[in-house]
Amino acid sequence: EPSVACEVCEGAEEMPEPLQQCTAWLRAYFCEPATTGSLPLPAFHHPLLQKDSFTRQVLWTLLRDVKFGEAVSYKQLADLAGNSRAARAVGGAMRSNPIPIIIPCHRVIRSSGDSGNYGGGQLMKEWLLSHEKLQKEKLA
Repeated sequence: EPSVACEVCEGAEEMPEPLQQCTAWLRAYFCEPATTGSLPLPAFHHPLLQKDSFTRQVLWTLLRDVKFGEAVSYKQLADLAGNSRAARAVGGAMRSNPIPIIIPCHRVIRSSGDSGNYGGGQLMKEWLLSHEKLQKEKLA
């Protein structure tokens, strides 16, 4: 089976460390997903992820609790984040996610099993979910 070459442009060693971490994490996500759990996450300085809010709580809960190859409904994520009646607010949090893929908002789907909306478009969301499902099956 052909392996996909994942390379970053020359001069990568001169990147600031958070950018190196981000690059390493994304490379692993697409090429060696089993290793993402052992990599350090880059420091997130986005104001949305700093100030105390339900959106921040939802995004960190998603990052921490919904693993590669899993999916969660808006309602389930609201539950996990501490407010079972806030499914619509979870949708708002997903729309304002400053770092999609790393904070995996593509894993949040409708209770019906329908994939639901995605800022990057329907095809991208379905591709990411399918990528994770296939990679998880390969590892099993």
